Amino acid sequence: MSSHLESSLEAGLTALKQEDYQTAIAILEVVAAKEQSTPSGIQASIGLVVAYGRSGNIPGAIALCETLTQSNNLQVRDWAVRTLIPLTIRRPSASAPVVDTGFVPFDNSLSTPDPVNFISPKELDNAVAPTSELGSAMVQVSRGQSKAHKINWRQAPRTKVWQPLPKSKFDLIPLRLLAFGTFIALFWVMRELLILVFGFINDILVKLPFLEPIQLFYRDTTPWLLALLFILMGISPWLLDWLFTNLYGQREIDREGLNLYSHEAVRVLHRYSHQRGWKFPKLRILPIAAPLAITYGNLPRNARIVVSQGLLQQLADDEIAAIYATQLGHIRHWDFMVMSVLLLVTIPVYRLYLNLSNLADGISLQFGRMLVGMVANLVYLVWCLLTGTALLNSQVRNYYSDRFGCDLTGNPNGLVRALLKIAIGVAGDIEKQQQTTWQLESLNILAPVGYQQSLSIGSIAPNVSFESLLMWDYLNPYSRWFTINNTHPMIGDRVYRLCKIARNWNIEPEIYIDLEQPLRVKRQSFLLQIAPFVGVPLGISFAVLIWLVWHLAFALKILNLKWIYEDWSFITGCLLIGFSIGTLMRINSFFPQIKGQEVQTEERLANLCANPSALPIDCIGVRLVGKLLGRRGTSNLLGQDLMLHCNIGLVKLHHISWGGQSVHIQDFIGRQVSVTGWFRRSATPWIDIQTLQSQSGKTINSPHPIWSTVLAVATEAWGAYILLRG
Repeated sequence: MSSHLESSLEAGLTALKQEDYQTAIAILEVVAAKEQSTPSGIQASIGLVVAYGRSGNIPGAIALCETLTQSNNLQVRDWAVRTLIPLTIRRPSASAPVVDTGFVPFDNSLSTPDPVNFISPKELDNAVAPTSELGSAMVQVSRGQSKAHKINWRQAPRTKVWQPLPKSKFDLIPLRLLAFGTFIALFWVMRELLILVFGFINDILVKLPFLEPIQLFYRDTTPWLLALLFILMGISPWLLDWLFTNLYGQREIDREGLNLYSHEAVRVLHRYSHQRGWKFPKLRILPIAAPLAITYGNLPRNARIVVSQGLLQQLADDEIAAIYATQLGHIRHWDFMVMSVLLLVTIPVYRLYLNLSNLADGISLQFGRMLVGMVANLVYLVWCLLTGTALLNSQVRNYYSDRFGCDLTGNPNGLVRALLKIAIGVAGDIEKQQQTTWQLESLNILAPVGYQQSLSIGSIAPNVSFESLLMWDYLNPYSRWFTINNTHPMIGDRVYRLCKIARNWNIEPEIYIDLEQPLRVKRQSFLLQIAPFVGVPLGISFAVLIWLVWHLAFALKILNLKWIYEDWSFITGCLLIGFSIGTLMRINSFFPQIKGQEVQTEERLANLCANPSALPIDCIGVRLVGKLLGRRGTSNLLGQDLMLHCNIGLVKLHHISWGGQSVHIQDFIGRQVSVTGWFRRSATPWIDIQTLQSQSGKTINSPHPIWSTVLAVATEAWGAYILLRG
């Protein structure tokens, strides 16, 4: 190639990197025409595909990509085949207006992505790599480009012939009862929230002049709310189609598109659907880099299986098939029906929280910003409450679907790798986005792996073996107590069960899980951990004791405590006092003094996570340096999305603000900080912040121990007041 064309190629690729697509197209078209079959011409053509796609010329990108699929270069052909899939999914009509939005790859913002968003940043880098590196660069675009490549997977085999796992006709009864209980809990929470809101509105209207309360709000909401939920259940597939298309950028993918990523997944879907007499499931894809898979609908014939582009790119053929098999399990077990209703209720609430947060961030007046921000985070708490109605169902249904997936594919090791790669991919996406994206959090309840568990497991995995990292989940005898508020069962426990299936089928497990009995952990530590909650039943027991003593004293005509039998509120007083005493008993052990010579640094973080006998109360003083990640602005007013990214990985942070201070922890997001606090090992390892210091010397103190003391004293005073009031 002449020096003129070589400089033109460099200029075109530079313009592409700078997002000057029209200039890039003008230059690269000349180079591609004159150097058709040379490496430089191929490189120019790849750059043109990206430029066409990002400038809105999807037909041009598709036409050129189809030409590249005929290339003699295997790597070029593979790149073109994989790039064609997102370009051809739900191809825009010719009449649709084209808007150049300055595309950002895998943008997880509130806007709906266009089809070319499926071209990843790494593919762009590969497209503009130097000519001599073209071949090696394209190899790197292949599936599994996340941190998973740093891990030496054992690639344990699958069984060729297997006996179905033992089951009985009663196996699904607990899951069905949980699904029914989830529906009832969702209905009850919605009804109570409506009663609260309607009552609040009418109370305001009563106090305002010239206004009358709305009589409709005084009526019983039970009949029409039940009717609404059943209607939502009936139309959930189509309503969720609309929500996912408009909010998440969902598009259809056919069998041929899925077949390019996983031949086995198509075979599994076809075989099982044929066996059950179902229609082939409707397949959907989301333009999201984080690996996700969800299923929604109300009947098997209109079920939708949705996966993200990140899942298809980061998992291998058999691993994708294993995930699709678990989604078939949700359809077979019918647990997807109530979860679809839950999504229909929670997604609009979550969007309201985001919109109010954005509105608050745009208000210049501080009082107005704080007022709208408080309402936004109140809506977030409502979303958490609604989502919480399905926590237990979400945990249990994943155990059932894992077992079903193994039974269908005979590949427990593939499912183990899939779950762990999903955790790694989710952690990688959070690192890249520097926050938990709204898509990830709003869909978390239906995802195969929870994003909070993925934080540490997925990011620390390259630095410590999975065998060590997962031991806490299945060896600690009290580990399940700490998943009560989790959306998913512990990954280690799921891997443990899958490895048992592998050994029962006489195949080598992917992870060498120790099948010994759980460790012995001091019961005193666990009781001290749950002391505030143990204090509640002890307080009630004390109230019963008071009642018995009064009856005995009354029978013996010694004492007549009339208030005990006239006002049973004394039980509430005893309950509050019991909670307070338990909290005070735990404070010193929960927040021990952090001594400088005993403080652990980030080099020890992996070992702290791998300690299988630790409980949250067995905290370790740490001082870590890293980048503070999380959502900025009002949407993180409660500190719900705070993480520290250090050299070892990600770790969750807990922070409680003083309130009213001029410096907020959100101001340090995106900066290098030093965090001192108490590291706690639980289902999701976290650090309770004591102090956070920026490089400029600004320090934020987190008064968690003080607020705990205030809470304990306040509840004790309240309980004592109730008892003394009589």
